[in-house]
Amino acid sequence: MEFGPVPLAQAEGARLAHSLLLEDGGARLRKGRVLTAEDLARMAQAGLAEVVVARLGPADLDEDSAAQRLARALVPDEAAAGLRLSGAFTGRVNLHARAPGLFVPDVAAVNAFNRVDPAITLATLPPHARVARGTLAATVKIIPYGVPARAVDAACAAAAGAVSLQPVVLRRAGLVQSLVPGQPEKLNQKGLRAVRRRLAALGMDLTAHREVPHEVAAIAGALSELEGDVLLVLTGSATSDSCDTAPRALVAAGGRLIRFGMPVDPGNLLFLGELGDCPVIGLPGSARSKVAHGVDWVLERIACGIPVGSDDIALMGVGGLLKEIPTRPQPREQRRG
Repeated sequence: MEFGPVPLAQAEGARLAHSLLLEDGGARLRKGRVLTAEDLARMAQAGLAEVVVARLGPADLDEDSAAQRLARALVPDEAAAGLRLSGAFTGRVNLHARAPGLFVPDVAAVNAFNRVDPAITLATLPPHARVARGTLAATVKIIPYGVPARAVDAACAAAAGAVSLQPVVLRRAGLVQSLVPGQPEKLNQKGLRAVRRRLAALGMDLTAHREVPHEVAAIAGALSELEGDVLLVLTGSATSDSCDTAPRALVAAGGRLIRFGMPVDPGNLLFLGELGDCPVIGLPGSARSKVAHGVDWVLERIACGIPVGSDDIALMGVGGLLKEIPTRPQPREQRRG
């Protein structure tokens, strides 16, 4: 592609590199416009002798055609990928989620795509980012007005089918809340609202809810009877050990404890288990708040059918500091007097 200033007589059919506001009536010619003889005549009347243009070579693709071809290679089947492609405009195609779920890019393929040519770019959400219907998950952008077709072909080959959405496949959840003596009634009401809110963000329903005393036998009985694709436990007293009341109740009900504790804050006191084929998530008391939480990371993956084991949780530590980030106060920092 050629780029630079040329005399007006040589500019017909080239693309305008920068928007122009002509003095004759205040007409505006937008950048990227393919210049016509009429456009050039108006420029001459406005006193211009040359104009900065981009001219594609025979082996180049224009920005919109290139972006459209790249996006189609990334998402060859929109329904299967759970993503919807926008039309190409100014060298950009946006990829939007078609339903709630988690965004699951092939990181190595995306990196290979972005190494082909600096003119070809793909920006995405992070892996396992939660999306709602319509969320912008990725965007393809061609930087200049055109790009060599061979580079487009190479990028298409490097990242074919590299981005997709993992939709929610588990739709029903059951919740057990335990009560300790003297517990304020509003505490469980707050917990119930928080759980419904987290489930609703995934398009899930709370289809069963039980309140029982904070005792092993009571919680175990409730877990055994509760219906749902995922079972949640929110106790009136914090779980402090893998042998504490709620994990013991899971085992007493015939279940298996997979992990207690996670390297995500807030969310440290989460536990994960299973009862038969049903995942069981023990929610820390901090999950009653509205803030981003480690519970979300585990619940979202499980709801989308992505297996979560002890090692998966162990690997959540990098990026797992959700509470004390630069845009918020540092409440745990000790003041030095």
